[in-house]
Amino acid sequence: MIPAVESPLNEDLTEFTAFLWQHGVSHRVVEEGEWQRLYVSPEFNPGQVHELYEYWRGGGNLNQVEIRSRKRAKRSVSWRRIPVTLSLIALSALFSLLIGFGSDLQQMALFSFTSFEVFGQQARWHTLAAMLATGELWRLITPVFMHFSVLHIMFNLLWVWIVGVRVEPERGSLTFLGLVLFSGVLSNLAQFVVSGPMFGGMSGVVFALLSYAWLWDRSGLQPRIGLPPALMGFMLFWLVLGFTGVLQGVGFGAIANTAHLAGLLAGLLWLLLVRFLGRRSG
Repeated sequence: MIPAVESPLNEDLTEFTAFLWQHGVSHRVVEEGEWQRLYVSPEFNPGQVHELYEYWRGGGNLNQVEIRSRKRAKRSVSWRRIPVTLSLIALSALFSLLIGFGSDLQQMALFSFTSFEVFGQQARWHTLAAMLATGELWRLITPVFMHFSVLHIMFNLLWVWIVGVRVEPERGSLTFLGLVLFSGVLSNLAQFVVSGPMFGGMSGVVFALLSYAWLWDRSGLQPRIGLPPALMGFMLFWLVLGFTGVLQGVGFGAIANTAHLAGLLAGLLWLLLVRFLGRRSG
């Protein structure tokens, strides 16, 4: 349920709520202190319901208006409106094939966070300062495109597609690209500090996309992204399982848990930064 209307406790909402029920708008009214708040189902636009409330409160005739469910409108996205989403998918497929899904260490060393060499069971790699000094700044982001199995890449790119087609057309490709780069670099850096450069995958970015979408809807911003609210709880549960070692113990292999956590935080921070900068520029 999403908050749509806040009114004084002594205001009689019977006529307005009857109109909502008549038009199939699932809702509930909750008394909170000196106020009563009306919450509506996520399939309806809370902004529209609030406008109707103001119209009714001002003496408007509700019999002359119509409410449309969001489910009636099909989500149709033009390929031209999601260039970043499509690029992430294409680059992930390309880089993963180039490194043989992790079997070609020589190719992998070209795109890892820093260059590395493997000697038997041991690996040595350059420091962050040495990498920056060489000017190979592409390494800050390229690890997100490397995946080490078909299941790995399919899982990550499925979420990139689900969130990308919802966020990029509405928020714009530049904002979406900024979120990807910001979360990709931060999650890569965090994972490198913990484990060195032998990692890869879009998971940190995926956690950022999901946390960004969760906070966007949680803040009541419009238009809603519309991912299930319980999804964030599942991702947090998955994150905890990763840190406990349970997932690795049941056969999921090495998991970049630090990248996941950094990505999740980056997604939250990116929305806060964009909104703050937007208010400053306004």
